[in-house]
Amino acid sequence: MIAQVELLAFVPTHPAPPALNSDDIQVRWVMPELFYDLPLHEEDDDEAIRLLEELADKPLPGASEDDKTRFAVICALGFDELHGTGAEYAAIGVIAVDNTPCTATVFATLIDSPDGDGIPAQAKAIASSLRGTKGDEASELELPCGAAVSCIGTRDSKLIGDLTETGESIVFPTSFIRVYIPLPNGTTVVMEMNTPTMTGWETFSTMFGNIVSSVRLFGADGTPLITSGTTA
Repeated sequence: MIAQVELLAFVPTHPAPPALNSDDIQVRWVMPELFYDLPLHEEDDDEAIRLLEELADKPLPGASEDDKTRFAVICALGFDELHGTGAEYAAIGVIAVDNTPCTATVFATLIDSPDGDGIPAQAKAIASSLRGTKGDEASELELPCGAAVSCIGTRDSKLIGDLTETGESIVFPTSFIRVYIPLPNGTTVVMEMNTPTMTGWETFSTMFGNIVSSVRLFGADGTPLITSGTTA
């Protein structure tokens, strides 16, 4: 059984355990309860399998063991792609919208910031480079933590034949929202939500809006940071 929830339930309610540490800056955010942390960096294979099996019980409490195993395998197969993005943290959300099962992945990583005299200039440079990507929609925005850039688009994803009824691989569209938050130390936080289930797009994008709005930055001494108007 997949959770069927109302839109008002998507306001984040508990602190997420992960934090990104970029030199002397710590990044924290809040995750909705319907997202589950993925054991992305577990090096022990047996422990990773145990954690994935445990994870599958949470969003699919009434499902068969075969369905839970299939879900865990799909999660595991996504690890290579997440590692390829340099993801420091990832979580998967599973909900039902109008009785249709929907999933989404949220991940966070760090990249080098573009050259620019200050955070606002770096944000403009990021937005400018993204606007050159065909089909993607980029916008500058202000989050509570400071200047940021959002990018909305669609890319092709692939499901291997071992997981399809026909035994043939399937290519399908995955829609995403990515948010870039430049930091005053030359790095940029990138957070992305992506989903292959468009029925859940409005719901998941609302949830992701709550997630990025909850991002807070702190210095090494715990002092809150707000990047708007600061210099790199």
